[in-house]
Amino acid sequence: MRTAVVRSFGAPAEVEERPIPQPGPGQVLVRLEACGLCHTDIHAMHGDWPVKPGLPLVPGHEGVGIVEQLGDGVTSRTVGQRVAMPWLGHACGECRYCIDGRENLCEQQYNNGYAVDGGYAEYMLADARYAVPVPDGVTPLDAAPLTCAGVTTYAAIKNASVVTGETVAVFGVGGLGHLAVQYARLVGAKVIAVDVTEEKLALAAELGADHVVNAQTTDPVQEIRDLGGADVAVVLAVAPAVFRQSFEALNRGGRLVLVSLPADGTITLPVFDTVLKGISVIGSIVGTRQDLVEVFDLHAAGRTRVITQTRDLDQVNDSVDEVLAGTVPARLVFTYHTADVVQAAEPR
Repeated sequence: MRTAVVRSFGAPAEVEERPIPQPGPGQVLVRLEACGLCHTDIHAMHGDWPVKPGLPLVPGHEGVGIVEQLGDGVTSRTVGQRVAMPWLGHACGECRYCIDGRENLCEQQYNNGYAVDGGYAEYMLADARYAVPVPDGVTPLDAAPLTCAGVTTYAAIKNASVVTGETVAVFGVGGLGHLAVQYARLVGAKVIAVDVTEEKLALAAELGADHVVNAQTTDPVQEIRDLGGADVAVVLAVAPAVFRQSFEALNRGGRLVLVSLPADGTITLPVFDTVLKGISVIGSIVGTRQDLVEVFDLHAAGRTRVITQTRDLDQVNDSVDEVLAGTVPARLVFTYHTADVVQAAEPR
């Protein structure tokens, strides 16, 4: 099978042939159809974060494919079933966080494409319990970005407790942001989309944003304040200036939702303004299996659109460069040319 392997942090990935792995107890072998390229994969490939993945590494945590083999003891999945392998590859199932529905906070979790090999490959092993079924009506090409970009922004809107009539500012329109705009709209919020490229802002408007703000050509704080301010700011960009801008754009009682994980992971916020204005700062990390089920159900019902461009795995390093250059409208997805995926490499 073809795999994209990272052997040294910051070095290009190497596309190579590996044997197809065999599932162990509790695992399934999945023949991948698609895997999205998330910015987290690039952080993993570069070793940007304090806890670094082991090398060599096969990145990817937006894998979608067909179950081909069951390991011993697997009864919850069936051969031929389409499943998604998200960031949360495994959790203990017994700690307070797993028991009360916050399995994404489990301290014993491991993550696909980080602690174990992920979806930049034609086959992948997965813990059967954490391979989430993809319902009929959701294509592999759409399911891949929903597996991380979708569930992450869905959970962010949920964690912010957004209610009808509030204003949500989405900072960063791309793979995550174009979905965040839609989830905020689905709960009845007014949406202000902020980015530095007109193409992405046009996409946000097309997907339902009430206002768009080009932070490259105008002061986004002042423009959002002129629009009445934001009740919730969802930070999906990694530029250092964005974190302070999003805070300053908030109304009293506002919620700052931190989602993006920049390499320099420190922000400074004024305690005086935070306290007197009653600002809440919320960290939102991906989502649970149940969140992903809800994301898939919304998409199957026709409530969301996923904007993708397809790439071949041989283009992995060029694709990373595209994402870093900010030239990708939404999500790049590697497809593995199986009979289940027939899609031209054009924006959708």
